Amino acid sequence: MTKNIAPSSPYLTDFENWLDSFLNFEKLPQKNMFWLDTMEYFAKLAGNPELSYPTFHVAGSKGKGSTSAFIASILEEAGLKTGLYSSPHIVNFLERITQNQNFLTQKTYEDAAEELKRLINCTDSKTFLKNRPITWFELVTLYSFLCFRKAKLDAAVFEVGLGGRLDATNVIKPKVCCIGPIELEHTEYLGDTLEKIAAEKGGIIKEKTPVFIAPQIPSVKEVFKSIASQKDAKIFFIDEICKISTQIYTSSEKIKTKAVISSSFFSRPLTAELNLAGEFQAQNAALAALAVKTAFPEISEDIIEKGLSKTSLPARFELIKNPQNFSEIPYLVLDGAHTPKSIKLTLETIKNANIKIDALLFACAQDKHSKEIAELFSQSKVTDSKNFQKIFLTVPGNVKKSDLSEVENSFASAGLAFYSDSDYKKQIEKVLDFCNSNKKTLLITGSFYLVAEVTKILGTRFETPQVIS
Repeated sequence: MTKNIAPSSPYLTDFENWLDSFLNFEKLPQKNMFWLDTMEYFAKLAGNPELSYPTFHVAGSKGKGSTSAFIASILEEAGLKTGLYSSPHIVNFLERITQNQNFLTQKTYEDAAEELKRLINCTDSKTFLKNRPITWFELVTLYSFLCFRKAKLDAAVFEVGLGGRLDATNVIKPKVCCIGPIELEHTEYLGDTLEKIAAEKGGIIKEKTPVFIAPQIPSVKEVFKSIASQKDAKIFFIDEICKISTQIYTSSEKIKTKAVISSSFFSRPLTAELNLAGEFQAQNAALAALAVKTAFPEISEDIIEKGLSKTSLPARFELIKNPQNFSEIPYLVLDGAHTPKSIKLTLETIKNANIKIDALLFACAQDKHSKEIAELFSQSKVTDSKNFQKIFLTVPGNVKKSDLSEVENSFASAGLAFYSDSDYKKQIEKVLDFCNSNKKTLLITGSFYLVAEVTKILGTRFETPQVIS
């Protein structure tokens, strides 16, 4: 991929402003405001564009973005033009709706935007919406359906936004579903136990549709088995049908993961050099490979390996050496990990990759278990068997609600010294200047929204999708 900018026009700017005028649960979450009636109504009104191409559906507490990207990359390698609907975006809104992370044409985006606005503004729609307002995420999901149909794509991969059962994406009819690891997250909306959250995630399981699931604790497995039984859906847990071995290594100044995936689903073991660092990425790759092989058995093992090896994704342990405008920083790591388990995996990847981290910049939304995360940081040894030399705290931009005082208390309780500032732009610049002046390495984690703000200040957009011509 190149570093070209996204399609831009006054029309698309006006369209994005129009979208922003609608209720956005990403910015202001609310309880008891999720249902599928609105999506079903407008999808039907649009002629069900989501049925115009084969689809894959991916849910989970973590790993769903990587798994979705792996699937899209394999399908593209097989010659299928593949849409990828993902969230959140790092810099540009259109990153959510791409052809395997490559931007569609400006005309495609504009024509789909015009069609969406016509749908919402017609008389019947206005009557329907008197009973229930449409949300920003529902609009963007409908927009993705229309974009992919107008682009005449061969397939599409949809990453769930929140939960699964009542997520706006859950009106598609996928060939295969995938569910990543489950952990306690968004408990005020999805439930306060792993089993309740699993029931919400498992809501994407469809009638007679195979589902592949990452390793889970026994009680969560039982939840998924029960749902699959009710839907007469074949269910596969990858730890029961796969053997995965991994090796983290550095190649051409990049941290990579060598993954060997063995399963009776394949004619031979798969071997792939993953650009996404971390042992857990091999698990995501296995989910993707199994899903594709099941949906398209004619796709060869060679193609699957190439697709996996070509996959890249921003803010997933993204290592940048001597970043633009701050070239005295030996390297920094941008990582969107935002749950205790994902933070733990990030710290394990640092150890396995044998790199050192001098400083930490952390921010998180207010529902992200900051106390547990702070304890993980206090126990980590990231610089010559020592903890971080400097820790900086802030808020993750102005999109997500964040309780900085709660984060400060969590870090103080864990015995960690830190510098805190609620002015995130000022804090980011302070951290980058400190690391640049002192030639220190840096980990930036806790939120994709924090990573997005750092990226803006760095003045570079790593792996910006190119525009499909």
